[in-house]
Amino acid sequence: MSFIKKLITSTYPLRMKLSKLTGNGIKIAENKNNKKAAVSFYSLKATSITGEEIKFEKYYGKKVVIVNLASQCGYTPQYAELEQLHKSSTDIIILGYPSNNFGSQEPGTEDEIAQFCKVNYGVSFQLFKKGDVKGNNKQLVYQWLSDKNKNGWNNEEPKWNFYKYLIDENGNLSKLFSSSVSPADMI
Repeated sequence: MSFIKKLITSTYPLRMKLSKLTGNGIKIAENKNNKKAAVSFYSLKATSITGEEIKFEKYYGKKVVIVNLASQCGYTPQYAELEQLHKSSTDIIILGYPSNNFGSQEPGTEDEIAQFCKVNYGVSFQLFKKGDVKGNNKQLVYQWLSDKNKNGWNNEEPKWNFYKYLIDENGNLSKLFSSSVSPADMI
């Protein structure tokens, strides 16, 4: 493990404890009025990290966590927490989207990303093709997540890596969580 990765891994628990104690960096937005999505989440699809088309209709009746990922970020240790959440519940699906939008912290190719995730964190949850999660060229699911005319209430794009969105069992955007919120504290 490189010095940078060791530093990131060793400081992560302290960063998360400080955030939890002070509230610094923690943001949770919620669909308090239970607004329904105008465009069905289940009509969406995406390309997996191995090139397979995945239709979101297969996630019907499950809670879905969508998270933008990066392998060289201070929040990278959240891969382990996401994997633990994935393995601990059959009712929660984790969908990971590698992105290089924030600090160029995901420079790898799809093969390099998949290898990194497997070797370092034993990731078995669904990973998708690397792409944008903000701006004009963002992936289809991120267009849905950040447009209240599609999802019913939220216009916010991710502000950093490991921003998390929770979709309820009916395909409605329920909550969004900033990077400083641990996956273990979401559900």
